[in-house]
Amino acid sequence: MQTAIAFILIFGLLVFFHEFGHFLFAKRAGIMVREFAIGMGPKIYWRTHGETIYTVRLLPIGGYVRMAGEDMDGTELQPGYRVGLIVDEDNVVKKIIFNQNNKQLPDLLFLEVERADLEKELFVEGYDEEEKLVRYSVARDCMLVENGRETLIAPYDRQFNAKTVGQRSMTIFAGPLFNFILAFVIYLLIGLFYGVPTYEPIITEVVDNDPAAQAGMVAGDRVTAIDGQAVEKWQDLAGNVQDRPGETINVTIERDGQTKNLPMTVKEKKDEKTGKIYGQIGVKYESPREFNPLKAVVYGAQETYNMTVKIFELLGMLITGQFTIDALSGPVGIYKATEAVAQYGFMNLMNWAAMLSINLGIMNLLPLPALDGGRLLFFGYEAVRGKPIDRQKEGLVHFVGIVLLMILMVIVTWNDIQRFFF
Repeated sequence: MQTAIAFILIFGLLVFFHEFGHFLFAKRAGIMVREFAIGMGPKIYWRTHGETIYTVRLLPIGGYVRMAGEDMDGTELQPGYRVGLIVDEDNVVKKIIFNQNNKQLPDLLFLEVERADLEKELFVEGYDEEEKLVRYSVARDCMLVENGRETLIAPYDRQFNAKTVGQRSMTIFAGPLFNFILAFVIYLLIGLFYGVPTYEPIITEVVDNDPAAQAGMVAGDRVTAIDGQAVEKWQDLAGNVQDRPGETINVTIERDGQTKNLPMTVKEKKDEKTGKIYGQIGVKYESPREFNPLKAVVYGAQETYNMTVKIFELLGMLITGQFTIDALSGPVGIYKATEAVAQYGFMNLMNWAAMLSINLGIMNLLPLPALDGGRLLFFGYEAVRGKPIDRQKEGLVHFVGIVLLMILMVIVTWNDIQRFFF
């Protein structure tokens, strides 16, 4: 149960920040946001505030920001429609009611539509009850009412596609951007509340019968050099050892104010996923931590950058075939990994959330159809070409992309199920 709660909270936080990025920059660009949704599937909670409905949906596997002018969001009034109009004292239409045959409201005006434009010119024209052709201006905040459901019209200047390439690009890019910002904030909080690791190369524990123990290394030893090469941080020690499997090295340590040289042969280990051979001497490490707000800020930026580079390296390995599709994880794999990480405490769970947030940001920036990166690619092409690509063609490309991504998700999820339950 605790794992399920942790998974939902982490995934919900990542999706919220991603969609909040889209939402915030859409609002800044003057785009009408019809819905801000966390989760997919049926609504379990919703609340309308202003022109936006905020929803929480059943399946915690994503979210979206639905902007005016996208995905069949048209507000057309076709000729021949019979509607009821509610107008203000200036005869400007404030509400258009579809399928209205009974005069339930005393100030309701009937109209058989002849022509209408609810985006640019904002008018409706048609025949009234006396079969006289009349024309009304439509308010920018006019409501369409159909089957009891009210929808605010979206004048063209409030629609996504009416904005400049720069505004649209920033609105889409803001989602992944906010995932990187979230990761930075998480690492910053870790630095503030748990301290910033100093990465001093001080040995915490030595594994029995491994090379370090056989050479005489003990907990508390500070490594100062390997083969005469200075070691200032733990990463220097770990990197040097991992790059030299099977080699004999001379490790210089400080113990009780004295310097000692400990020769040892690096043990060879094999990464089961990549097949890569790396070195290990059998020591464990836990960095001392210091509490410094300024260093916490630097730590947040450094960790965000380091994790971003690491994920790009893994992505490159996947593209070049060093990883197979079996190395990918879907929701089931992430859930099981969350379960494992949660056992090691809240700080490790925060680190896991930051890594997932960066991963989500990078994956969304890939130039693939249906992803944010795919849309940015189309915007870039539009900027170079000087005019937008046909929306139907672009929509078809994104639809194919969604189908392919769904197929990939099914394959990855099935692999997760087989790996963890069979």
